Amino acid sequence: MRGMGTRVFAGAWIVVCVLLAGASAPSGAQFAGSLPVEAVRDVVPNRVMTWNLCNPCDESNVDRAAEIATYAPQVIGMQEACVRDVERIRDYLKSRHGLVYHVAYGSVLRKWGRCGGAPWHPGAFGQAILSAAPMTDVVTVEYPDGGSEDRGYMAVTTTVDGRPVRVFDTHLAQRRQETVRAEQARVLAAAVARHDRAIVLGDFNAVPEAPELGPMWALAKDADPGCGPSSTGNCKPTTDWRSKFDYIFLRDVVALRQRVHPTRYSDHDLVHADVAVAR
Repeated sequence: MRGMGTRVFAGAWIVVCVLLAGASAPSGAQFAGSLPVEAVRDVVPNRVMTWNLCNPCDESNVDRAAEIATYAPQVIGMQEACVRDVERIRDYLKSRHGLVYHVAYGSVLRKWGRCGGAPWHPGAFGQAILSAAPMTDVVTVEYPDGGSEDRGYMAVTTTVDGRPVRVFDTHLAQRRQETVRAEQARVLAAAVARHDRAIVLGDFNAVPEAPELGPMWALAKDADPGCGPSSTGNCKPTTDWRSKFDYIFLRDVVALRQRVHPTRYSDHDLVHADVAVAR
């Protein structure tokens, strides 16, 4: 019994020492190997975002997730997105920021140089949409001519501002390929025109007054209220080279405000809009 009492006393003394050490340690450092959990937050239900992630760029998906969580959109359309990166971003949004998203992929290219993997099984590359609400009727379309690299668009039906909306996400051909982009924009506009209510997110690789964007301007307005197809418009730039390439086109959806947020984690800014969907 004496040995038992000694062990009990020793165990109690260890607990006291641990508690004292914890009380004197810096805040949040009481338990080695654990980190304080950030506050769980909700998405903004009427906020949509577009972001070209930049690829190939050696950026941390932890940082990308933190950028998205700062603005907590209901829906985000990504371009130049590798499936593996999107998976990690989604996981970090949940584990570090308490934001839970569904994901849909619109990959149109498999390329080891872009997304890693084995040379005989390269990663998938293209668009992706994260949505706080479930997505249905997912469609992926590869443009007949991608230009210097396969390009396409994806579309889903999901909820924005409490209403069902058809959401598109696209990435048009690289710069100096105007004729290719013109045909891509025509294909995209024909798909968008089939829906009375739509939001089109993406990197169009063209400034607002570029002729190839004519089919989109005929259908929808950009969420930037000062921006239009005229060269006299006051369009906020969205890239490191101070051009507007990233758009949130709205069809029967009203923009309440748009914001452009420069980021050091991509050569494209984050662009988000708060919108009102007609009842």
